[in-house]
Amino acid sequence: MIAILRTTRKLKISRTLQMHLLVRQTSMWSERSADMFCDDIFGESPAGFRKLGKGDGLCIEKNALHDNWDDPEGYYTHRFGELLDGRYEITAAHGKGVFSTVVRAKDLKAGKDDPEVVAIKIIRKNETMYKAGKQEVSILEKLASADREDRRHCVRFISSFMYRNHLCLVFESLNMNLREVLKKFGRNIGLKLTAVRAYSKQLFIALKHLKNCKVLHCDIKPDNMLVNDAKNVLKLCDFGNAMLAGMNEVTPYLVSRFYRAPEIILGLPYDHPLDIWSVGCCLYELSTGKVLFPGATNNDMLRLHMELKGPFPKKMLRKGAFTMQHFDQDLNFNAIEEDPVTKKPMRKLILNIKLKDFGSLVSNFPGEDPKMLSNFKDLLEKIFVLDPDKRITVSQALSHPFITGK
Repeated sequence: MIAILRTTRKLKISRTLQMHLLVRQTSMWSERSADMFCDDIFGESPAGFRKLGKGDGLCIEKNALHDNWDDPEGYYTHRFGELLDGRYEITAAHGKGVFSTVVRAKDLKAGKDDPEVVAIKIIRKNETMYKAGKQEVSILEKLASADREDRRHCVRFISSFMYRNHLCLVFESLNMNLREVLKKFGRNIGLKLTAVRAYSKQLFIALKHLKNCKVLHCDIKPDNMLVNDAKNVLKLCDFGNAMLAGMNEVTPYLVSRFYRAPEIILGLPYDHPLDIWSVGCCLYELSTGKVLFPGATNNDMLRLHMELKGPFPKKMLRKGAFTMQHFDQDLNFNAIEEDPVTKKPMRKLILNIKLKDFGSLVSNFPGEDPKMLSNFKDLLEKIFVLDPDKRITVSQALSHPFITGK
């Protein structure tokens, strides 16, 4: 945590980004998570935990007797059948993340155009989490007000309220996320290209909406895409890390690691192309069932990026705030590996990185239309451009032959 604060001061990061960093509790060590798909691959323990000191006993005892609603880490302890805000009856638990607990509930006062079943995100009772939650509400309201007809494939935000000192966010309740879809229907082989194309179009429509609203999602991954019961409608969700475009202070740990664009790792200004890169990673994963860039660290990620796309443009490297963490003064790549004797990190100069054949990574799938497969490869090639200024835009993606079918 001390290292984070030092970095924050050095880079003059805004108060908003400081909040993101504190919530994430970022460190190189904690990125080596045993569970590569856990809700928070950046933090080892929830933020805001405070050890009890002298004088705390009476307060805790009183809390236990009269208002035992929270656990020691500030998560709300819900009960099935409990009524939130006088209208939402809790029927099931959806899960728990670093920011919140999510429950499913029945809306007892639902109007004719309102969903009867909703998902409610109950933010932890913690000042930092509350501020992050308020920012999420602000962005959700912005997106919802620009999509009154609910056609832009972002999860439908219904309302927010305070309940027992917890900020609660109400959403439509959808069936499962794409990580679960992959596990159930496409383990190790991926989904049919027709399904990937349908999901791709909906994702790019969502990104177009975000761009029109000047919003960066900053955490696109299969876990943050929900589908309906029929699995034919996809919606982007979890805007807890989202920010307005232009608030692009550098930090090397924005976005979950496997889906993190190279400009973030190098410390370059970032904008909407970072979300395009993340979508490309997801599309590859949906089509193959495999992670494209499974790096254990940012250094590993850069190596994988170069194995696929070749060396970074020198101009791009010279502008990166974190370039010298991974390259020498001549801009040659330094792989950071573990010394077999001391077990400490050591730098290994790599002058020539062996390129992979991108076409072989998206192999010929049995029964797939060759033209559709060729168009899919072309789309991915245009997404995975190291220089964000030359990466395909969302408007170009929506008119790409893979998406249009032409």
